[in-house]
Amino acid sequence: MTSAPALGILLACTATVAQATHTPDKLPVVTVNGGRPSSLPTQIPTTIESISGAQVEQRINATDSEDALKYFPSLNVRKRYIGDYDHAVLASRASGTGNSARSLVYADGILLSNLLGNGATFTPRWGMVSPEEIERVDVLYGPFSAAYPGNSAGAVVDFQTRMPSRLEAHAKLSAFSQRYRQYGTDDRFGGGQGSASVGNRQGAWSWWVDLSRLDSRGQPIAFANKLVSSGVNSAAGLPVTGAVPDKNSANKDWLIIGASGQSHTVQDHAKIKLAYDVSPVLRASYTLGWWGNDAHRAADTYLRDANGAKVVRGDANGFINMGGKRYELKASDLAPTIGKLEHLMHGFSLKQHSKGVWDWEVAASKYDYARDMVRTPVVPVAGIGQSGRGNVTDMGGSGWTTLALKGIWRPTPAHVVDMGVQSDSAALRTRVFSSSDWIGAGDGATVSTFNGNTRLQSLYAQDTWRFAPQWKTTLGMRAERWSAYGGEVSNAASVAPLPFGERTETSWSPKAALAWQATDEWAFKASAGRAVRNPTAAELFQGSIVDQQIVNRDPNLRAERSWTGELTAERVTSDTSLRATLFHETTRDALYSQALTNLVNTVQNVDKIRTNGLEMAWQGDDVLVHGLTINSSLTYADSTIAQNRGFAASVGKRQPRVPQWRANLLTTYHLGRDWVGSVGVRYSGKQYGTLDNTDPNGATYMGVSDYLVADLRVRYKINKQWSAALGIDNVNNARYWAFHPYTQRTAVAELRFDL
Repeated sequence: MTSAPALGILLACTATVAQATHTPDKLPVVTVNGGRPSSLPTQIPTTIESISGAQVEQRINATDSEDALKYFPSLNVRKRYIGDYDHAVLASRASGTGNSARSLVYADGILLSNLLGNGATFTPRWGMVSPEEIERVDVLYGPFSAAYPGNSAGAVVDFQTRMPSRLEAHAKLSAFSQRYRQYGTDDRFGGGQGSASVGNRQGAWSWWVDLSRLDSRGQPIAFANKLVSSGVNSAAGLPVTGAVPDKNSANKDWLIIGASGQSHTVQDHAKIKLAYDVSPVLRASYTLGWWGNDAHRAADTYLRDANGAKVVRGDANGFINMGGKRYELKASDLAPTIGKLEHLMHGFSLKQHSKGVWDWEVAASKYDYARDMVRTPVVPVAGIGQSGRGNVTDMGGSGWTTLALKGIWRPTPAHVVDMGVQSDSAALRTRVFSSSDWIGAGDGATVSTFNGNTRLQSLYAQDTWRFAPQWKTTLGMRAERWSAYGGEVSNAASVAPLPFGERTETSWSPKAALAWQATDEWAFKASAGRAVRNPTAAELFQGSIVDQQIVNRDPNLRAERSWTGELTAERVTSDTSLRATLFHETTRDALYSQALTNLVNTVQNVDKIRTNGLEMAWQGDDVLVHGLTINSSLTYADSTIAQNRGFAASVGKRQPRVPQWRANLLTTYHLGRDWVGSVGVRYSGKQYGTLDNTDPNGATYMGVSDYLVADLRVRYKINKQWSAALGIDNVNNARYWAFHPYTQRTAVAELRFDL
């Protein structure tokens, strides 16, 4: 594999999905070409990157909305397969793919980030945006706007979706396929996708309807295993063959006995958007989104008995024998799951956009887990269709709401003052019940409950002031009052759920930015900001019950407190842009799961994590030849655990899942008006998945590997309405991991109609 420094030298000569130039399909960072304006405070002189929906269509094999971020500087989405709905976490400069609560994702200003918890299973609700409805994606790096809570420590992503100015309609059909080989699995996985949308503007009314369906069979994402050292020398147990020898992330010998988590997900998406211009400067908007998912995750054993039959259970005592050693074969080793999910999203805003002395907006949103049930057997079964005892996890009733009153005051042409009052609430509802029929059970005996609420009430103001023709500054302050309440937990033996204590805290987060336009081409910027990332309900209300007492938790869990700063030099000409950004982040009381006792891990505070880095981005149009556009970025990050009283062995080690080197390269060539081809390269350096970095082997299940991946895409515009595209992601067929495996070489074909 190419070394990081060598790749750095190569990519230092190329660049980022960045600022616009004269090429017609480029979109300037802060320019709004129709549709809704960005919800990001684009007037703040700090790092904001953008890509238009047209650029996504031309350059990227976008099967999910998060693919639009694939080549942004320093960003990575842990998307394991097409349609990955519960592990696609966004990572940023100083935050890894285990820190979902350190970034914010919005669609038309509606919160999609899942702040019920922090981690792989609390991912943004990407399915509420289809790739075909994207008008533009804007990304604000770092916590430099007072308009956002401390979850903006990593990045703020805002999807702007289409809103028509005339009658328009679109339809798209696509198919995809990959040949996947890993351990004992050798099979082809794939699926298809279809979408249709129509919208119009008639007088003061405008409307948009978007429908899509994804039917995807992903590769296995988990592998049942047995440590060789856990085997007992014995002749007992059912003799089996077929296990695949390997080494785990700690380089210990283990046996892979089967694949699981092979997902067949059928996802439906529907969205209706309405807008009414009450006056030429006052607009009311409403969005209704629905997302449904039928997900089956199958398991496949590699084990065979003496007759060559598949083995999913051991002998009468549950044991198997491999190579003269006895191992326990548990039901959970090769357990399938069935998920049925239906989520609803509402968004409403009333916004004045006069550009006069005063403008204002009232906005509210609600995200609701209308139905969210996952079923798992607790006895060995041969497949998804075989009944038996099992557990059902019901998260129905979970969700979040937001309410904001925002104002813009322009006392003079040189001043823009943003201010607002916000309230964000999250409710986590989890009940696990058991049944003799894991497939069809509607209810049963309670196994456990886990509930809790958080609320963040905020007041902010920030003043952007152009105090000289070449100078602009922003000063802001955010005051927050956070509360956690209604926490409770129970188990099967509980008479009633046991309550957690309520908590309330107040914090202040100052922000500042300064920009100097030194010449027509050169600009220099400096930004600093504090972010307070409060614990989520899942992090705070944790633990187990022993003798009717809640144990195995940290009752004094504190909020993360980060100070972030960056210095940027930027050169923009008519056909190129070059940006170099030095960044620093110091986070105190970072929230990570680590050992509380020899047997129990729980979320605790890591005293101090320090990150220093450099991000470079270069973009050029008509490079060497007319029609060739190059976007690239290179990121170096030294992210180190500086203090950790709870786990001394982690001090001096690298922060999990933050690589030292990252780089992206995307070249796009326009051949005439009808043909567009692109070649993309994505690189990520060595990573660790543990706080003490005791997992040096990343090229295995549960490991976190480096990778170098190349993508291809060719698009042909057949006529005014019809276009077609062919693409290959991971054309070099790299095998790489982030605990679970990523996809291998995947071919994509698309046919699109635009009216």
